[in-house]
Amino acid sequence: MLPEQPIKAKLDMPLVAKFRDYSQLLKPNLSFMVVFSSVIGYLLAPHTPFEWDKVLLLFIGGILVTGGANTINQILEREGDSAMKRTMLRPLPDGRMSVAEAWVIAALSGFSGAFLLGYVFNPLAGILSFFSLLLYGFAYTPMKRVHPVAVFIGAFPGAFPPLLGWVAATGSIGVGGWILFLIQFFWQFPHYWAIGWVGYDEYQKAGISMLPSQERGSKFTALQCMFYSIILIPMAIMPRVVGMSGNIGMWISIACGIMYFAASVAFYINNDHKSARRVMFASFIYLPTVLLALVFDKL
Repeated sequence: MLPEQPIKAKLDMPLVAKFRDYSQLLKPNLSFMVVFSSVIGYLLAPHTPFEWDKVLLLFIGGILVTGGANTINQILEREGDSAMKRTMLRPLPDGRMSVAEAWVIAALSGFSGAFLLGYVFNPLAGILSFFSLLLYGFAYTPMKRVHPVAVFIGAFPGAFPPLLGWVAATGSIGVGGWILFLIQFFWQFPHYWAIGWVGYDEYQKAGISMLPSQERGSKFTALQCMFYSIILIPMAIMPRVVGMSGNIGMWISIACGIMYFAASVAFYINNDHKSARRVMFASFIYLPTVLLALVFDKL
């Protein structure tokens, strides 16, 4: 029996490596936050009971659609990824996977996820999820190498998840869904610009335009971060106004908006790597805290 164990290990290694490659392609860890916000949107919809099976199916469908979009992103950016240290070992730029195989994965993941959402919940949820995939994969991704307006374009599919959750629960795009969409829409700009500022040199090598000002020394990027983050402070009142959540959710959201804005102000004053990273980390704190506060206040 002992001599067979190394042979079995060798047979298992290619399967493990392939699984890791697919995981890198679909980016389930990155997709988690996206799908998390769609689940929150679903739970915030009025008269929506918490049903584990529905939440799980919404989560699976969202992971599949987002995974398909991430795969298209890597297919179209494979040449640029080969120039950046943090992405050069991905399956496509490293040559471990063919482009044809990646397209098959993208199609299977995207179509199956959209079909699942449309079948289990309602057709509008499936259509909206598939439209988000197309917008992310074929509008935002190629535009990143052309003009910084890509961040604006990408903010639309990036803000669809909570709206999608709302649609999955209600079958329509209501006022509450639009409010969740706008909160996530405005949140994204300082988030992506801080990431773009921190990784400026790497993005330049890949020919990707992320910042509203192509000169990192300019304070225009930080000024724009201030503008978009301050909008989130009055936006925090809207869920309370329409009855989606209560006072606790509102005040926590306002506090998070002030924190986000304060980090952006510090970024404007200092305009350095440390302050840009603070904006980035503030963005990581803001969205899950606000979404959880709104849903727990409703419950």
